[in-house]
Amino acid sequence: MTTLKVLQADITTLAVDAVVNAANSSLLGGGGVDGAIHRAAGAGLIEECRGLGGCKTGDARITRGYNLPARFIIHTVGPIWIDGSGGEQELLASCYRRSLEIAAEHGLNSIAFPAISTGIYGFPIRLAAQTAIDTVTGFLRSSVSLREVIFCCFSSGDFMIYDELLSDARHEMPSRRGSV
Repeated sequence: MTTLKVLQADITTLAVDAVVNAANSSLLGGGGVDGAIHRAAGAGLIEECRGLGGCKTGDARITRGYNLPARFIIHTVGPIWIDGSGGEQELLASCYRRSLEIAAEHGLNSIAFPAISTGIYGFPIRLAAQTAIDTVTGFLRSSVSLREVIFCCFSSGDFMIYDELLSDARHEMPSRRGSV
């Protein structure tokens, strides 16, 4: 059984099998979560990322965690929000799905996601959170290799939205209250 939870924390401090990086397509670092993860992981991460050849929007790649407490980093490139008519929600769902597939392929037990695409990429937080929760719970219905999935929010506002939506998702699954 997989436990789903939401935390307000700095994702670079979490001791999980993998943290997910909301990366840009170059995978060579940037601002927000991406910059924080690159700074905390150290120089080895940029060297490994240079050898990956980038990543397309909606896809994901895995690297070692280097100086992070997490063993691995799964880098995914979220969509830039325009107006919702360009497939942004489907691309965001793909980020979560591909990250989970990679985690399952590597036999990982725990993973922490940031609020992908909600920073400078402008994805509306409530829609992004609902997409994340729906995609993760849907994936977990067919794959139970993960024991823990964390939605890691940096701001209290994001935390409150994720917490509300995750609570709603738990109520829709009364026989599995608190877990998926």
